[in-house]
Amino acid sequence: MRPLYAAGFTTAFGAHGIAANLGGHSRDAVTSLMVLGGLLALYDGAEVLLKPVFGTLADRIGARPVLLGGLVAFAAASALYVVADSPGWLWAARLGQGAAASAFSPSASALVARLNPAVKRGRAFGSYGFYKSIGYTLGPLLGGVLVWAGGLRLLFAVLAVLGAAVAVWATLAVPVVPPLPKARQTVLDLARRLADPAFLAPTGALAAATAALSVGVGFLPVSGRAAGLGTVATGAAVSVLAACAAVVQPRAGRALDEGRLTARGGMGGGLLLTAVGLGCAMLPRLTGVLVGAAVIGAGTGLITPLGFAALAASTPTERLGQTLGAAELGRELGDAGGPLLVAAVASLTTLAHGYAVLAVLLAACSVLGLSHRRKA
Repeated sequence: MRPLYAAGFTTAFGAHGIAANLGGHSRDAVTSLMVLGGLLALYDGAEVLLKPVFGTLADRIGARPVLLGGLVAFAAASALYVVADSPGWLWAARLGQGAAASAFSPSASALVARLNPAVKRGRAFGSYGFYKSIGYTLGPLLGGVLVWAGGLRLLFAVLAVLGAAVAVWATLAVPVVPPLPKARQTVLDLARRLADPAFLAPTGALAAATAALSVGVGFLPVSGRAAGLGTVATGAAVSVLAACAAVVQPRAGRALDEGRLTARGGMGGGLLLTAVGLGCAMLPRLTGVLVGAAVIGAGTGLITPLGFAALAASTPTERLGQTLGAAELGRELGDAGGPLLVAAVASLTTLAHGYAVLAVLLAACSVLGLSHRRKA
C-alpha cells in the first residue's frame, strides 16, 4: 500500500508545490495574471478531461500498468522543464504533469480498493487521503524553499526524481492485479450507473468538500490580509486546514470500518461541519481565520475517505477505475466551482457573503442527504 500512498502524495505535492510558487518566482514565464491563470488551469484542466478516460483504461488493461505509466510520464514531464528551461516548455511540462496525474491518481485509488477487503477500505482510503493532505501541506512550504534555493528548475527536478522513485517502488512492491472480466456496457448502462444515487451522493459530497477546501486555501489568506495579518499568519492558517484534514481522515476511515460511523451519516455530518467552518471564517481577525481553517479541514477530512469507501462499496469491482475516475472529475469540478462561486458573490457584495452562500449550499446538501437516509 505504501507506494500507492506515495503516489497520492506525489500528485498533491506536484499540484500545490508548483502552483503556489509560479507567480512569485517565474517572472520570465508568468508575465501577467492571465498567463498565471492559464498555467494554473492546465493541470486541473487535463485532469478534468482525462481522469475518466484513464480510469476506464485501468479497468480494461489493469490499474497497475496505468499507475506505472502515469508515474513515469510525470517524471518525464517534470524533467522536460529542467532540461529545456524556457517559458514555452513550462506550459508543456505543466500540461504533461496534469495528464500524467490523470493516469496514476485514479489508478492508485482503484488499487487501494482492489487490494483491501471491504471491511478495511475506510481505513485504507483514510490513510491514502492522509498522505495526499501531507502533500498539499508540504507543497507550498517545501516548494517555496526549493524555489528559493535553486529556482523553479530545482522544484521540477525534485518532482522528476520523486515520480521516478515512486514508479520504481511501485514496480517492486505493488502486486499485479489483473483486470476482471466484465459484461459489455453500453453508453446507456454507464449513464444509468452514474445517475444512481449510490454514485451521485458520495460524488456530490466529495465535490462539495473539495469546493470548500479550495475556497479555504484560496480565500482565507485574503481574509487574513484584510484583517491586517502578515504572510506568516495567513500561511499558517492554510497549513492548519491541511493538517486537520490529514489528521481526521484515517480516524474517519477507521470509525467506518469498525461500524461506529456510517458513510451517509458521516458525509452528512462532514458537510454540516464544513458549513460551520465557513461560517467561522466570517468572524473577524485571526480567530475567524484559524478556527475557520481548522473546522473546514476537519469537515472535509471526514467526508473524503467515507465518500471513496462508499463509491467502492457500491461499484462492481471490474468497474472501479471508471467509477473512481468519474468521481475524481466531480471533485475537479468542485475544485473549480467553489472558488468561482465565492468570487462571484464577493465581487458583488463582500467575501463574508461569499463564505455564507457556500455554507448555506453545503448545509442544504447535508440536510437533503440525512433526510434521504431517514426515508431509506
